[in-house]
Amino acid sequence: MRALVISGGGSKGAFAGGVAQYLIENKKHKYDLFIGTSTGSLLVSHLGLSRVDKIKQVYTNVNNEAIFDSCPFIVKKKNGIETIGINHLTVLLNLLKGHKTFGTSLNLKQLIRRTLTKSEFITLKASHIDVVVTVSNLSLNQVEYKSIIDFNYDEFCEWIWISCNYTPFMSLAKKYGCEYADGGLGSMVPIEEAIKRGATIIDAIVLQTEISQLNRMPSINAFSLLTNMFAFMLDRIESQNIKIGKFVASNQNAIINFYYTPTVLTTNSLVFDKVKMTKWWESGLNYAKYKNEEVSPIETE
Repeated sequence: MRALVISGGGSKGAFAGGVAQYLIENKKHKYDLFIGTSTGSLLVSHLGLSRVDKIKQVYTNVNNEAIFDSCPFIVKKKNGIETIGINHLTVLLNLLKGHKTFGTSLNLKQLIRRTLTKSEFITLKASHIDVVVTVSNLSLNQVEYKSIIDFNYDEFCEWIWISCNYTPFMSLAKKYGCEYADGGLGSMVPIEEAIKRGATIIDAIVLQTEISQLNRMPSINAFSLLTNMFAFMLDRIESQNIKIGKFVASNQNAIINFYYTPTVLTTNSLVFDKVKMTKWWESGLNYAKYKNEEVSPIETE
């Protein structure tokens, strides 16, 4: 049983799309399980349908307005470096309205429903392929994995949206009396879950460099500090997920093929820039080609 696992990483998901395109279209890998976290959850349904061109169109044309109906920050450029500044008016309005987050991402929910149609959902659900998204249940303090098998169209679209909600910058969802947020807060790279579901060969796309290549810039405001803190915590979670995944794989005789980003793509993965994301998609495609064809690793089918 072969699985494709895609980590969280915001706008860096464009790189994962390029890697996945090569694995599906060039290597002709047939996956029984697709499992994603956050931005990975946006990709997996379309990849399960082999609709690579469609999701590529989304990732290479999306911008912040397509994600946020109320964006809590503004992007500033100084000496060619992007920094995040607080959108004080938006944040204040959200707090006055009683929202629990600085911004809201209802536009993303609508984007998900526009790009994954009901007929596509029915086709995917009727296939042998399992598609799973990762969410964090903040109320019960646990990670949950939501399979397409268990839900109808409206419910599954909502779980995809919830998996991507990077609180407190994006919406906080409430379902069944529990508060839910981005799956990456609990499991950035769900390799262990893939193995638990029977995967023996896993292609894992990790939207981070294999070895730390980054010294973060000093925090310049409260948002900058908060994003740096969250990035630090998610890096630690990701590292632990990979270590646990490798350990479980060694005990279950499973094979993991890792695809890390070869360079640091961005320090602000909440910024969705069409030009950059188009380049990252092509970079992912070229990197996967280099890794498989130039290095010529042993094939595992």
